[in-house]
Amino acid sequence: MNYQKLTYTLLAAAVLINFSGLFVTIIGTDGTLYATVAKTMALNHNYTHLFAFGTDWLDKPHLPFWLTAFCFQVFGIHGWSYKLPGILCMLMGAYYTYLFARALYNKEIALWSAIILLTAQHIILSNNDVRAEPYLTGFIIASIYHFYKTNKENRTGHLVAGAFFAALAIMTKGMFALVPICGAIGGELIMKKRWKQLFHPRWIVAALLILLFITPELYSLYIQFDLHPEKIVFGQQGVSGLRFFFWDSQFGRFFNSGPIKGKGDKSFFFHTLLWAFLPWSLLLYATFMQWFRKNFRNPFAHEWYCFYGSLATFVLFSLSRFQLPHYLNIIFPLFAIMTAKYLFSLQSGATLRRINITQTIIAALLVLLVMVLSWFFQPEEPGWFSIVLLVIAGLALLWVPNVALLQKILYRSVLTAIFITLFLNGILYPDLLRYQSGSEAGRWINKNYPGIPVAQFRAEAYSSPLDFYLDKPLILLDSAGALPDRPFILYQPAGATRYQGKGDTTMIKQFDHYPISRLTPKFLNNATRREKVAVYELVLIR
Repeated sequence: MNYQKLTYTLLAAAVLINFSGLFVTIIGTDGTLYATVAKTMALNHNYTHLFAFGTDWLDKPHLPFWLTAFCFQVFGIHGWSYKLPGILCMLMGAYYTYLFARALYNKEIALWSAIILLTAQHIILSNNDVRAEPYLTGFIIASIYHFYKTNKENRTGHLVAGAFFAALAIMTKGMFALVPICGAIGGELIMKKRWKQLFHPRWIVAALLILLFITPELYSLYIQFDLHPEKIVFGQQGVSGLRFFFWDSQFGRFFNSGPIKGKGDKSFFFHTLLWAFLPWSLLLYATFMQWFRKNFRNPFAHEWYCFYGSLATFVLFSLSRFQLPHYLNIIFPLFAIMTAKYLFSLQSGATLRRINITQTIIAALLVLLVMVLSWFFQPEEPGWFSIVLLVIAGLALLWVPNVALLQKILYRSVLTAIFITLFLNGILYPDLLRYQSGSEAGRWINKNYPGIPVAQFRAEAYSSPLDFYLDKPLILLDSAGALPDRPFILYQPAGATRYQGKGDTTMIKQFDHYPISRLTPKFLNNATRREKVAVYELVLIR
Protein backbone atom coordinates (compact mmCIF):
# COMPACT_ATOMS: atom_id res chain seq x y z
CA MET A 1 0.00 0.00 0.00
CA ASN A 2 1.48 3.37 -0.99
CA TYR A 3 1.60 6.27 1.44
CA GLN A 4 -1.33 8.20 -0.07
CA LYS A 5 -3.65 5.20 0.07
CA LEU A 6 -2.50 4.48 3.61
CA THR A 7 -3.36 8.04 4.65
CA TYR A 8 -6.88 7.82 3.23
CA THR A 9 -7.36 4.38 4.78
CA LEU A 10 -6.39 5.73 8.20
CA LEU A 11 -8.69 8.74 7.71
CA ALA A 12 -11.59 6.40 6.93
CA ALA A 13 -10.75 4.30 10.00
CA ALA A 14 -10.60 7.46 12.14
CA VAL A 15 -14.06 8.45 10.93
CA LEU A 16 -15.51 4.99 11.59
CA ILE A 17 -14.19 4.65 15.14
CA ASN A 18 -16.03 7.86 16.05
CA PHE A 19 -19.23 5.93 15.32
CA SER A 20 -18.13 2.98 17.47
CA GLY A 21 -20.04 4.26 20.50
CA LEU A 22 -23.23 5.01 18.58
CA PHE A 23 -25.12 1.99 19.91
CA VAL A 24 -23.57 1.99 23.39
CA THR A 25 -26.02 2.93 26.15
CA ILE A 26 -25.99 6.67 26.92
CA ILE A 27 -23.86 7.42 29.96
CA GLY A 28 -25.55 9.25 32.86
CA THR A 29 -26.00 11.57 34.41
CA ASP A 30 -25.48 14.46 32.00
CA GLY A 31 -25.86 12.52 28.75
CA THR A 32 -29.14 10.88 29.73
CA LEU A 33 -30.37 14.14 31.28
CA TYR A 34 -29.83 16.02 28.01
CA ALA A 35 -31.42 13.15 26.10
CA THR A 36 -34.45 13.30 28.40
CA VAL A 37 -34.79 17.07 27.89
CA ALA A 38 -34.80 16.56 24.11
CA LYS A 39 -37.20 13.60 24.46
CA THR A 40 -39.65 15.76 26.43
CA MET A 41 -39.35 18.48 23.79
CA ALA A 42 -40.06 16.04 20.96
CA LEU A 43 -42.98 14.30 22.69
CA ASN A 44 -44.66 17.58 23.71
CA HIS A 45 -43.86 19.37 20.43
CA ASN A 46 -42.79 22.31 22.56
CA TYR A 47 -39.54 23.70 21.18
CA THR A 48 -39.30 26.91 23.18
CA HIS A 49 -39.40 25.48 26.72
CA LEU A 50 -36.81 23.24 28.37
CA PHE A 51 -37.96 20.87 31.11
CA ALA A 52 -36.01 18.53 33.39
CA PHE A 53 -36.83 16.88 36.72
CA GLY A 54 -40.48 17.61 35.94
CA THR A 55 -40.02 21.39 36.02
CA ASP A 56 -38.63 24.37 34.09
CA TRP A 57 -34.92 23.96 33.43
CA LEU A 58 -32.50 26.85 33.00
CA ASP A 59 -28.95 25.63 32.45
CA LYS A 60 -28.03 25.06 28.79
CA PRO A 61 -29.05 26.87 25.58
CA HIS A 62 -31.54 25.24 23.26
CA LEU A 63 -29.71 24.34 20.03
CA PRO A 64 -28.41 20.82 20.89
CA PHE A 65 -31.89 19.93 22.14
CA TRP A 66 -33.51 21.26 18.97
CA LEU A 67 -31.17 19.18 16.81
CA THR A 68 -31.67 16.07 18.94
CA ALA A 69 -35.45 16.51 19.09
CA PHE A 70 -35.49 16.80 15.29
CA CYS A 71 -33.50 13.56 15.06
CA PHE A 72 -35.99 11.92 17.45
CA GLN A 73 -38.86 13.04 15.23
CA VAL A 74 -37.20 11.55 12.14
CA PHE A 75 -35.71 8.32 13.52
CA GLY A 76 -37.60 7.73 16.75
CA ILE A 77 -36.40 8.04 20.34
CA HIS A 78 -33.31 5.87 20.71
CA GLY A 79 -29.89 6.18 22.26
CA TRP A 80 -28.25 6.18 18.83
CA SER A 81 -30.56 8.90 17.47
CA TYR A 82 -29.56 11.05 20.46
CA LYS A 83 -25.86 10.65 19.64
CA LEU A 84 -26.08 10.90 15.85
CA PRO A 85 -26.40 14.70 15.38
CA GLY A 86 -23.51 15.34 17.78
CA ILE A 87 -21.24 12.90 15.92
CA LEU A 88 -22.19 14.45 12.57
CA CYS A 89 -21.38 17.93 13.89
CA MET A 90 -18.01 16.62 15.08
CA LEU A 91 -17.31 15.18 11.62
CA MET A 92 -18.25 18.54 10.14
CA GLY A 93 -15.65 20.01 12.50
CA ALA A 94 -13.06 17.57 11.15
CA TYR A 95 -13.92 18.66 7.60
CA TYR A 96 -13.52 22.33 8.53
CA THR A 97 -10.26 21.47 10.27
CA TYR A 98 -9.11 20.01 6.96
CA LEU A 99 -10.27 23.10 5.03
CA PHE A 100 -8.59 25.50 7.45
CA ALA A 101 -5.29 23.59 7.54
CA ARG A 102 -5.26 23.28 3.75
CA ALA A 103 -5.86 27.03 3.37
CA LEU A 104 -2.99 27.74 5.81
CA TYR A 105 -0.53 25.07 4.67
CA ASN A 106 -1.10 22.17 2.25
CA LYS A 107 -3.26 19.11 1.61
CA GLU A 108 -1.00 16.65 3.44
CA ILE A 109 -0.97 18.69 6.66
CA ALA A 110 -4.72 19.19 6.26
CA LEU A 111 -5.42 15.45 6.00
CA TRP A 112 -3.32 14.69 9.05
CA SER A 113 -4.88 17.55 11.00
CA ALA A 114 -8.27 15.89 10.51
CA ILE A 115 -6.87 12.45 11.41
CA ILE A 116 -5.17 13.75 14.56
CA LEU A 117 -8.40 15.46 15.63
CA LEU A 118 -10.53 12.36 15.06
CA THR A 119 -8.12 10.10 16.97
CA ALA A 120 -7.64 12.33 20.03
CA GLN A 121 -9.10 10.29 22.90
CA HIS A 122 -11.45 12.86 24.35
CA ILE A 123 -12.96 13.59 20.95
CA ILE A 124 -13.79 9.89 20.58
CA LEU A 125 -15.06 9.69 24.18
CA SER A 126 -17.26 12.74 23.60
CA ASN A 127 -18.80 11.06 20.56
CA ASN A 128 -19.86 8.26 22.89
CA ASP A 129 -20.75 10.40 25.92
CA VAL A 130 -22.43 13.13 23.83
CA ARG A 131 -23.03 16.47 25.51
CA ALA A 132 -22.57 19.96 24.03
CA GLU A 133 -18.92 19.62 22.98
CA PRO A 134 -19.23 17.74 19.65
CA TYR A 135 -21.64 20.42 18.45
CA LEU A 136 -19.51 23.23 19.79
CA THR A 137 -16.28 21.88 18.30
CA GLY A 138 -17.79 21.75 14.82
CA PHE A 139 -19.42 25.17 14.98
CA ILE A 140 -16.37 27.00 16.37
CA ILE A 141 -13.81 25.75 13.82
CA ALA A 142 -16.33 26.43 11.03
CA SER A 143 -16.74 30.01 12.24
CA ILE A 144 -12.98 30.52 12.49
CA TYR A 145 -12.48 29.21 8.95
CA HIS A 146 -15.11 31.48 7.43
CA PHE A 147 -13.86 34.55 9.27
CA TYR A 148 -10.34 33.68 8.10
CA LYS A 149 -11.64 33.56 4.52
CA THR A 150 -13.41 36.88 5.13
CA ASN A 151 -10.04 38.46 5.95
CA LYS A 152 -8.39 36.90 2.91
CA GLU A 153 -11.09 37.38 0.29
CA ASN A 154 -13.42 40.03 1.73
CA ARG A 155 -16.48 38.10 0.55
CA THR A 156 -19.88 38.70 2.11
CA GLY A 157 -20.78 35.01 1.96
CA HIS A 158 -17.92 34.05 4.27
CA LEU A 159 -18.81 36.86 6.70
CA VAL A 160 -22.41 35.66 6.91
CA ALA A 161 -21.31 32.02 7.29
CA GLY A 162 -18.80 32.94 10.01
CA ALA A 163 -21.46 34.85 11.95
CA PHE A 164 -23.97 32.03 11.45
CA PHE A 165 -21.68 29.36 12.87
CA ALA A 166 -20.63 31.67 15.71
CA ALA A 167 -24.32 32.10 16.56
CA LEU A 168 -24.83 28.32 16.51
CA ALA A 169 -21.91 27.98 18.93
CA ILE A 170 -23.44 30.61 21.24
CA MET A 171 -26.81 28.83 21.11
CA THR A 172 -24.99 25.66 22.12
CA LYS A 173 -22.94 26.83 25.10
CA GLY A 174 -23.25 30.59 25.62
CA MET A 175 -21.25 33.73 25.01
CA PHE A 176 -17.87 32.22 25.93
CA ALA A 177 -18.04 30.30 22.65
CA LEU A 178 -16.78 33.53 21.07
CA VAL A 179 -13.47 33.34 22.96
CA PRO A 180 -11.61 30.93 20.63
CA ILE A 181 -13.13 32.62 17.57
CA CYS A 182 -12.14 36.13 18.64
CA GLY A 183 -8.82 34.88 19.99
CA ALA A 184 -7.92 33.23 16.67
CA ILE A 185 -8.86 36.14 14.41
CA GLY A 186 -7.80 38.90 16.82
CA GLY A 187 -4.51 37.22 17.74
CA GLU A 188 -3.46 36.94 14.09
CA LEU A 189 -4.31 40.56 13.28
CA ILE A 190 -2.70 41.97 16.43
CA MET A 191 0.53 40.00 16.04
CA LYS A 192 0.88 41.23 12.46
CA LYS A 193 -0.27 44.77 13.33
CA ARG A 194 -3.07 44.73 10.79
CA TRP A 195 -4.99 47.44 12.57
CA LYS A 196 -7.24 48.33 9.63
CA GLN A 197 -8.48 44.77 9.40
CA LEU A 198 -8.82 44.51 13.17
CA PHE A 199 -11.07 47.58 13.36
CA HIS A 200 -12.79 47.05 10.02
CA PRO A 201 -16.56 47.82 10.00
CA ARG A 202 -17.19 44.23 8.86
CA TRP A 203 -16.87 43.10 12.48
CA ILE A 204 -19.75 45.37 13.49
CA VAL A 205 -21.81 43.76 10.75
CA ALA A 206 -20.71 40.32 12.02
CA ALA A 207 -21.80 41.22 15.56
CA LEU A 208 -25.21 42.38 14.32
CA LEU A 209 -25.61 39.21 12.27
CA ILE A 210 -24.75 37.07 15.29
CA LEU A 211 -27.34 38.94 17.36
CA LEU A 212 -29.88 38.37 14.60
CA PHE A 213 -29.09 34.66 14.33
CA ILE A 214 -29.42 34.03 18.09
CA THR A 215 -32.90 35.58 18.31
CA PRO A 216 -34.60 32.12 18.44
CA GLU A 217 -32.66 31.41 21.64
CA LEU A 218 -33.41 34.82 23.13
CA TYR A 219 -37.11 34.51 22.26
CA SER A 220 -37.36 31.06 23.85
CA LEU A 221 -35.68 32.20 27.08
CA TYR A 222 -37.86 35.31 27.23
CA ILE A 223 -41.20 33.53 26.93
CA GLN A 224 -40.26 30.70 29.30
CA PHE A 225 -38.65 32.76 32.08
CA ASP A 226 -38.67 36.56 31.70
CA LEU A 227 -42.42 36.62 30.98
CA HIS A 228 -43.02 34.53 34.11
CA PRO A 229 -41.18 36.04 37.09
CA GLU A 230 -43.42 33.99 39.38
CA LYS A 231 -41.59 30.78 38.42
CA ILE A 232 -39.18 29.39 40.99
CA VAL A 233 -35.76 28.77 39.40
CA PHE A 234 -32.57 28.10 41.40
CA GLY A 235 -34.74 28.37 44.52
CA GLN A 236 -35.89 31.93 43.85
CA GLN A 237 -38.42 33.91 41.84
CA GLY A 238 -37.82 36.66 39.30
CA VAL A 239 -34.99 34.82 37.52
CA SER A 240 -34.29 36.25 34.07
CA GLY A 241 -33.48 33.72 31.37
CA LEU A 242 -31.83 36.45 29.27
CA ARG A 243 -29.58 37.57 32.12
CA PHE A 244 -28.62 33.97 32.80
CA PHE A 245 -27.77 33.46 29.13
CA PHE A 246 -25.68 36.62 28.75
CA TRP A 247 -24.05 36.67 32.18
CA ASP A 248 -24.70 34.07 34.90
CA SER A 249 -24.31 30.99 32.70
CA GLN A 250 -20.78 31.97 31.61
CA PHE A 251 -19.37 34.96 33.47
CA GLY A 252 -21.13 33.87 36.65
CA ARG A 253 -19.34 30.54 36.47
CA PHE A 254 -16.03 32.18 35.62
CA PHE A 255 -16.23 34.53 38.62
CA ASN A 256 -18.04 31.85 40.69
CA SER A 257 -20.81 34.35 41.40
CA GLY A 258 -23.68 32.66 39.54
CA PRO A 259 -26.21 30.11 40.75
CA ILE A 260 -24.00 27.23 39.51
CA LYS A 261 -20.58 27.18 41.20
CA GLY A 262 -17.39 25.16 40.93
CA LYS A 263 -13.88 24.78 42.35
CA GLY A 264 -10.95 25.82 40.19
CA ASP A 265 -7.42 24.46 39.86
CA LYS A 266 -5.13 26.52 37.61
CA SER A 267 -3.14 23.43 36.61
CA PHE A 268 -6.23 21.33 35.84
CA PHE A 269 -6.10 21.53 32.06
CA PHE A 270 -2.32 21.06 31.88
CA HIS A 271 -2.57 17.54 33.29
CA THR A 272 -5.97 16.89 31.68
CA LEU A 273 -4.38 17.25 28.24
CA LEU A 274 -1.92 14.45 29.07
CA TRP A 275 -4.72 11.91 28.66
CA ALA A 276 -7.40 13.84 26.74
CA PHE A 277 -5.24 14.42 23.65
CA LEU A 278 -3.66 10.95 23.64
CA PRO A 279 -1.86 9.56 21.71
CA TRP A 280 -0.74 13.04 20.58
CA SER A 281 -0.48 14.84 23.93
CA LEU A 282 3.32 14.88 24.39
CA LEU A 283 3.67 15.96 20.77
CA LEU A 284 1.28 18.81 21.49
CA TYR A 285 3.41 20.05 24.39
CA ALA A 286 6.50 19.86 22.15
CA THR A 287 4.60 21.73 19.44
CA PHE A 288 3.79 24.66 21.71
CA MET A 289 7.34 24.89 23.03
CA GLN A 290 8.83 24.87 19.54
CA TRP A 291 6.22 27.29 18.24
CA PHE A 292 6.88 29.78 21.00
CA ARG A 293 10.66 29.46 20.70
CA LYS A 294 10.88 29.87 16.94
CA ASN A 295 7.96 31.96 15.78
CA PHE A 296 8.04 34.89 18.20
CA ARG A 297 11.31 35.98 16.63
CA ASN A 298 9.55 36.76 13.37
CA PRO A 299 5.78 37.11 13.92
CA PHE A 300 5.12 38.26 10.35
CA ALA A 301 6.41 34.98 8.89
CA HIS A 302 3.90 32.70 10.61
CA GLU A 303 0.16 32.39 11.15
CA TRP A 304 -1.20 32.92 14.66
CA TYR A 305 -4.81 31.81 14.31
CA CYS A 306 -4.32 28.40 15.93
CA PHE A 307 -1.89 29.60 18.60
CA TYR A 308 -3.99 32.46 19.96
CA GLY A 309 -7.36 30.78 19.40
CA SER A 310 -6.27 27.90 21.59
CA LEU A 311 -4.17 29.93 24.04
CA ALA A 312 -6.92 32.44 24.83
CA THR A 313 -9.37 29.63 25.57
CA PHE A 314 -6.86 27.55 27.54
CA VAL A 315 -5.88 30.49 29.77
CA LEU A 316 -9.49 31.56 30.34
CA PHE A 317 -10.62 28.08 31.30
CA SER A 318 -7.57 27.61 33.54
CA LEU A 319 -8.44 30.80 35.43
CA SER A 320 -12.09 29.81 35.73
CA ARG A 321 -13.44 28.29 38.94
CA PHE A 322 -15.65 25.91 36.91
CA GLN A 323 -13.60 23.24 35.12
CA LEU A 324 -14.44 19.95 33.43
CA PRO A 325 -12.18 17.85 31.16
CA HIS A 326 -14.37 18.11 28.06
CA TYR A 327 -14.24 21.92 28.02
CA LEU A 328 -11.00 21.88 26.00
CA ASN A 329 -12.47 19.79 23.17
CA ILE A 330 -13.56 22.95 21.39
CA ILE A 331 -9.93 23.91 20.64
CA PHE A 332 -8.75 20.44 19.67
CA PRO A 333 -9.06 21.33 15.94
CA LEU A 334 -6.53 24.13 16.50
CA PHE A 335 -4.29 21.78 18.51
CA ALA A 336 -4.50 19.20 15.71
CA ILE A 337 -3.47 21.69 13.03
CA MET A 338 -0.51 22.92 15.07
CA THR A 339 0.62 19.36 15.84
CA ALA A 340 0.39 18.29 12.19
CA LYS A 341 2.29 21.39 11.07
CA TYR A 342 5.05 20.70 13.61
CA LEU A 343 5.37 17.04 12.62
CA PHE A 344 5.64 17.80 8.92
CA SER A 345 8.35 20.35 9.61
CA LEU A 346 10.49 17.41 10.86
CA GLN A 347 11.23 15.31 7.79
CA SER A 348 14.32 13.71 9.31
CA GLY A 349 16.94 14.07 12.04
CA ALA A 350 17.46 13.35 15.71
CA THR A 351 14.24 15.08 16.80
CA LEU A 352 12.14 12.83 14.61
CA ARG A 353 13.91 9.74 15.96
CA ARG A 354 13.23 10.87 19.54
CA ILE A 355 9.58 11.38 18.64
CA ASN A 356 9.46 7.89 17.16
CA ILE A 357 10.82 6.43 20.40
CA THR A 358 8.36 8.49 22.47
CA GLN A 359 5.31 7.50 20.41
CA THR A 360 6.38 3.86 20.45
CA ILE A 361 6.63 3.95 24.25
CA ILE A 362 3.19 5.60 24.47
CA ALA A 363 1.72 2.91 22.21
CA ALA A 364 3.30 0.14 24.28
CA LEU A 365 2.11 1.65 27.57
CA LEU A 366 -1.45 2.08 26.32
CA VAL A 367 -1.60 -1.50 25.04
CA LEU A 368 -0.21 -2.66 28.39
CA LEU A 369 -2.82 -0.54 30.18
CA VAL A 370 -5.60 -2.23 28.20
CA MET A 371 -4.24 -5.66 29.11
CA VAL A 372 -3.93 -4.79 32.81
CA LEU A 373 -7.38 -3.20 32.91
CA SER A 374 -8.90 -6.22 31.19
CA TRP A 375 -7.24 -8.50 33.74
CA PHE A 376 -8.54 -6.56 36.73
CA PHE A 377 -11.95 -5.65 35.31
CA GLN A 378 -12.79 -9.08 33.87
CA PRO A 379 -15.75 -8.12 31.67
CA GLU A 380 -18.68 -10.44 32.04
CA GLU A 381 -19.76 -10.09 28.41
CA PRO A 382 -16.55 -9.47 26.48
CA GLY A 383 -18.13 -9.16 23.03
CA TRP A 384 -16.28 -11.54 20.74
CA PHE A 385 -16.59 -9.39 17.62
CA SER A 386 -14.91 -6.52 19.47
CA ILE A 387 -12.19 -8.86 20.72
CA VAL A 388 -11.48 -9.99 17.16
CA LEU A 389 -11.20 -6.37 15.99
CA LEU A 390 -9.00 -5.62 18.99
CA VAL A 391 -6.65 -8.48 18.10
CA ILE A 392 -6.50 -7.31 14.48
CA ALA A 393 -5.67 -3.76 15.58
CA GLY A 394 -3.04 -5.09 17.99
CA LEU A 395 -1.39 -7.16 15.25
CA ALA A 396 -1.50 -4.17 12.91
CA LEU A 397 0.45 -2.20 15.50
CA LEU A 398 3.27 -4.72 15.16
CA TRP A 399 3.38 -4.31 11.37
CA VAL A 400 5.36 -1.29 10.21
CA PRO A 401 4.65 -0.27 6.60
CA ASN A 402 7.49 0.49 4.24
CA VAL A 403 7.27 4.27 4.42
CA ALA A 404 9.40 7.12 5.81
CA LEU A 405 9.96 7.47 9.57
CA LEU A 406 7.43 10.30 9.94
CA GLN A 407 4.71 8.24 8.28
CA LYS A 408 5.56 5.28 10.54
CA ILE A 409 5.10 7.53 13.59
CA LEU A 410 1.71 8.71 12.32
CA TYR A 411 0.61 5.19 11.40
CA ARG A 412 1.51 3.74 14.79
CA SER A 413 -0.16 6.60 16.68
CA VAL A 414 -3.43 6.25 14.77
CA LEU A 415 -3.47 2.46 15.24
CA THR A 416 -2.90 3.01 18.96
CA ALA A 417 -5.96 5.27 19.13
CA ILE A 418 -8.03 2.72 17.22
CA PHE A 419 -6.87 -0.06 19.54
CA ILE A 420 -7.84 1.92 22.66
CA THR A 421 -11.20 2.92 21.18
CA LEU A 422 -12.14 -0.63 20.24
CA PHE A 423 -11.47 -1.68 23.81
CA LEU A 424 -13.37 1.21 25.39
CA ASN A 425 -16.44 1.29 23.13
CA GLY A 426 -16.51 -2.38 22.19
CA ILE A 427 -15.75 -4.07 25.51
CA LEU A 428 -15.33 -1.83 28.55
CA TYR A 429 -18.23 0.64 28.35
CA PRO A 430 -20.89 -1.87 27.23
CA ASP A 431 -19.95 -4.02 30.22
CA LEU A 432 -19.71 -1.07 32.62
CA LEU A 433 -23.16 0.13 31.66
CA ARG A 434 -24.72 -3.03 33.03
CA TYR A 435 -24.22 -1.22 36.35
CA GLN A 436 -26.24 1.82 35.26
CA SER A 437 -29.39 0.61 36.94
CA GLY A 438 -31.75 3.23 35.50
CA SER A 439 -31.20 2.32 31.85
CA GLU A 440 -31.22 -1.38 32.65
CA ALA A 441 -34.45 -1.04 34.62
CA GLY A 442 -36.10 1.07 31.92
CA ARG A 443 -35.47 -1.50 29.20
CA TRP A 444 -36.53 -4.38 31.47
CA ILE A 445 -39.83 -2.65 32.32
CA ASN A 446 -40.52 -1.91 28.63
CA LYS A 447 -40.19 -5.63 27.89
CA ASN A 448 -41.92 -7.12 30.93
CA TYR A 449 -44.45 -4.50 32.18
CA PRO A 450 -45.17 -2.30 29.15
CA GLY A 451 -48.50 -0.93 30.36
CA ILE A 452 -47.68 -0.18 34.00
CA PRO A 453 -46.83 3.38 35.19
CA VAL A 454 -43.39 3.87 36.78
CA ALA A 455 -42.64 6.25 39.63
CA GLN A 456 -39.71 7.47 41.71
CA PHE A 457 -39.56 9.71 44.76
CA ARG A 458 -37.94 13.10 44.18
CA ALA A 459 -36.04 12.87 47.46
CA GLU A 460 -34.00 10.00 46.06
CA ALA A 461 -31.38 10.56 43.37
CA TYR A 462 -33.33 11.28 40.16
CA SER A 463 -32.53 8.68 37.52
CA SER A 464 -32.29 10.35 34.12
CA PRO A 465 -31.23 7.00 32.55
CA LEU A 466 -34.51 5.49 33.73
CA ASP A 467 -36.45 8.53 32.52
CA PHE A 468 -34.94 8.36 29.04
CA TYR A 469 -35.03 4.61 28.44
CA LEU A 470 -38.61 4.17 29.67
CA ASP A 471 -41.20 4.08 26.90
CA LYS A 472 -43.51 6.04 29.17
CA PRO A 473 -43.03 9.22 31.26
CA LEU A 474 -41.39 8.70 34.65
CA ILE A 475 -43.65 9.92 37.47
CA LEU A 476 -41.77 11.91 40.13
CA LEU A 477 -43.40 11.72 43.55
CA ASP A 478 -43.29 14.00 46.57
CA SER A 479 -43.46 12.39 50.01
CA ALA A 480 -46.80 14.01 50.80
CA GLY A 481 -48.15 14.04 47.23
CA ALA A 482 -50.75 11.90 45.57
CA LEU A 483 -49.72 8.44 44.37
CA PRO A 484 -50.47 7.10 40.90
CA ASP A 485 -53.41 4.79 40.37
CA ARG A 486 -52.53 1.21 41.17
CA PRO A 487 -50.90 -0.87 39.93
CA PHE A 488 -47.66 1.01 39.46
CA ILE A 489 -43.95 0.25 39.72
CA LEU A 490 -41.70 2.09 42.16
CA TYR A 491 -37.97 2.44 41.38
CA GLN A 492 -35.98 2.86 44.58
CA PRO A 493 -32.79 1.88 46.47
CA ALA A 494 -33.06 -1.67 47.73
CA GLY A 495 -34.79 -1.82 51.10
CA ALA A 496 -36.09 1.76 51.00
CA THR A 497 -39.14 2.30 53.23
CA ARG A 498 -40.34 5.66 51.88
CA TYR A 499 -43.55 4.13 50.51
CA GLN A 500 -45.92 3.76 53.44
CA GLY A 501 -49.14 3.05 51.56
CA LYS A 502 -51.34 0.08 52.14
CA GLY A 503 -51.74 -2.75 49.68
CA ASP A 504 -49.68 -5.49 48.16
CA THR A 505 -46.04 -4.72 47.41
CA THR A 506 -43.84 -7.16 45.52
CA MET A 507 -40.20 -6.72 44.73
CA ILE A 508 -40.02 -7.83 41.09
CA LYS A 509 -36.42 -7.11 40.05
CA GLN A 510 -33.10 -5.86 41.42
CA PHE A 511 -30.26 -4.16 39.54
CA ASP A 512 -26.67 -3.47 40.42
CA HIS A 513 -26.03 0.26 40.55
CA TYR A 514 -22.93 2.43 40.18
CA PRO A 515 -22.48 5.98 38.75
CA ILE A 516 -20.48 5.12 35.62
CA SER A 517 -19.29 8.68 35.04
CA ARG A 518 -17.31 8.50 38.32
CA LEU A 519 -15.10 5.43 37.95
CA THR A 520 -12.74 4.45 40.76
CA PRO A 521 -9.98 1.80 40.98
CA LYS A 522 -12.00 -0.20 43.51
CA PHE A 523 -14.94 -0.42 41.18
CA LEU A 524 -12.82 -1.32 38.14
CA ASN A 525 -11.15 -4.12 40.09
CA ASN A 526 -13.37 -7.20 39.90
CA ALA A 527 -12.11 -8.39 43.30
CA THR A 528 -13.29 -5.24 45.15
CA ARG A 529 -16.21 -4.16 42.95
CA ARG A 530 -18.95 -5.40 45.23
CA GLU A 531 -17.77 -2.97 47.92
CA LYS A 532 -18.72 -0.05 45.65
CA VAL A 533 -21.86 -1.40 43.99
CA ALA A 534 -25.28 -0.50 45.38
CA VAL A 535 -28.57 -2.18 44.53
CA TYR A 536 -31.75 -0.60 43.16
CA GLU A 537 -35.02 -2.44 42.94
CA LEU A 538 -38.39 -2.33 41.24
CA VAL A 539 -41.39 -2.78 43.51
CA LEU A 540 -44.81 -3.56 42.04
CA ILE A 541 -47.56 -1.92 44.09
CA ARG A 542 -51.13 -3.16 43.65
